[in-house]
Amino acid sequence: MKSKFTRRALIALVAVSALVLSACSSGSSGSASGDKVKVSLITKDQTNPFFVAMIKGAKAKAETLGVDLTIGSGKAEGDDASQIAAIENAISAKHAGILITPMSTNVNAAITKARAAGLYVIALDTPTDPADIVDITFATDNCEAGNLIGKWAAAKLGGQKATIALLDIFNDRMVSVDYCRDNGFLKGMGIDVKDPKKMGDEAKTGKYSGGAYEIVGNVATGANEDGGRTGLEKLLAKNKNINVVYTINEPTAAGACAALKAAGSKAIVVSVDGGRAGIENVKSGCIGATSQQYPLLMADLGVQAIFDIVKTGTKPAVSPGLDFYNTGVTLITDDPQKGVDSKDSAYGLEKAWG
Repeated sequence: MKSKFTRRALIALVAVSALVLSACSSGSSGSASGDKVKVSLITKDQTNPFFVAMIKGAKAKAETLGVDLTIGSGKAEGDDASQIAAIENAISAKHAGILITPMSTNVNAAITKARAAGLYVIALDTPTDPADIVDITFATDNCEAGNLIGKWAAAKLGGQKATIALLDIFNDRMVSVDYCRDNGFLKGMGIDVKDPKKMGDEAKTGKYSGGAYEIVGNVATGANEDGGRTGLEKLLAKNKNINVVYTINEPTAAGACAALKAAGSKAIVVSVDGGRAGIENVKSGCIGATSQQYPLLMADLGVQAIFDIVKTGTKPAVSPGLDFYNTGVTLITDDPQKGVDSKDSAYGLEKAWG
């Protein structure tokens, strides 16, 4: 009887030991090395070609790394509420991190909440204000992007009076990509900007680097083609002599070109983006020059960064002298100007997204 009990106890002990070893093995290959890293990408919308390209880049990187990627966005420019809801969803789902193109300062509180919950938050394309609301930003130097097209436009005018239309995103909120590109353009033109974080407070007339200037006005376009067309129509109604049109992005520029054509007017149109459609518009002459940025790279770096943080604890660093990681910008034009570094549309198409 004692021998039978001993054999049963031994069998039970071996079984329990096997279960314990199995559980330990499962745990060591789970959260530590086997579980998928969960990441949310939250863009401003899913229709702008720039954000479509960014989503494509993030999905490709996520597939390579085995990252579980969730896509969220606003319905359109200005839809803070949908971005905030997507942030809340990422917190509830206990994601490792969030990649976001922040709509405006209105999403700052939600980002702060996510970081407090332990999520690593990276801004893409649009730096937050202040910069330390997120852990790090991967973006174009938008001030430099504006500066490049401003310098090109000033050189292209060759001393003529500049009669300027400014087509921005918003007129009711502060977004770094908006004021940085707008004011960067003006600085590139050689126009004094009072507050680099505020649009429209510069003198409406004065001297730029090549001669006299007049600013006809700033119009909020929503950064889309319809807004670009109707926005420039309003400004052309105020002054038909507009000969320089700054646009926040290439869809806006396409709308501006349509307005100019309908009015029988000609003007220098400059922009920022570097998408395939935009570079084709440089090639056709609609856009004189554009600053090309690289959304696929931003998304690729962002997904990789959160993966590395989870797996190795390695955190990304900002570029020297900046408070963000600079993903680069290149001026694209088929009409190069002396003293302004640029590449042609053939180069732009090789690097284009969309």
